[in-house]
Amino acid sequence: MPLTFTLDPSMDPALRDGILDLWADVTDAGGAVGFVAPASREAIRAELLKHLTAMADGRARLLVGHDEDGRVAAAAFLTFNTHRLMTHWLWLYTVMVHPRHQGKGYGRDLLAAAAGAARGFDGIEAIRLTCRGGLGLERFYGSCGYKEVGRVPGAIRVAPDDDRDDVIMLLPLT
Repeated sequence: MPLTFTLDPSMDPALRDGILDLWADVTDAGGAVGFVAPASREAIRAELLKHLTAMADGRARLLVGHDEDGRVAAAAFLTFNTHRLMTHWLWLYTVMVHPRHQGKGYGRDLLAAAAGAARGFDGIEAIRLTCRGGLGLERFYGSCGYKEVGRVPGAIRVAPDDDRDDVIMLLPLT
């Protein structure tokens, strides 16, 4: 059963908690979404609050995928560039699919929905994201049309003596 995607859903406590649960579950399953397992829910909540503030300020948009039971199963944040010379592309942040739904093609569906949403924004010509090297994520994003356009070796420290590359990916929309 495919996910139902909604851009800019009405934020209420249930949705907020659903995103928090998703983020914690993805992190705990080893997902590269800004934390290393196990991450405290309070640390994730603080980061989520930053995203919600950006949404309230009009700097970010939220894309959520719900499963057939109505649970939050996937999410991503589309964040507009504030630099006046870079407003023609946006960032895709915190791309997540719940572990119970991985392997079903929902990650591809989420990226396609994000690209579709971005195409609807005036003046947006590309999506840029970064991912943590060493997990094969650049291959996944590459299979979805993204091109690796840069790499910063060892920029992400996940543990002592465990540094990963920060891989920069770009999806042209035109």
